[in-house]
Amino acid sequence: MPKKTEVPASFETALVELEQIVTRLESGDLALEEALNEFERGVQLARQGQVKLQQAEQRVQILLSDSEDAPLKPFTPDNE
Repeated sequence: MPKKTEVPASFETALVELEQIVTRLESGDLALEEALNEFERGVQLARQGQVKLQQAEQRVQILLSDSEDAPLKPFTPDNE
C-alpha cells in the first residue's frame, strides 16, 4: 500500500478516513505491514485533527474574549 502523506481537505474528511482505518484495523484482515502502515496513517490523522481542534478553540476564545488584547492560555482538558 503506498504511503499517504497528504493533508486531508478538512477536519471532517480526516475524521472519515480515520474511521475507515479503524474499521480496517479492527477487521483483522490486514497483513502486519499493511496494519502498521494503516496505524501510522491513523496516528498522523489524529495528530492533524488535534491541531485543527486546538486552532478552532483558539479562534472561539478570541471571538468570545472581552478584550482584543486578552492573552490566550493553553487549553487544558478537565480530565487531565
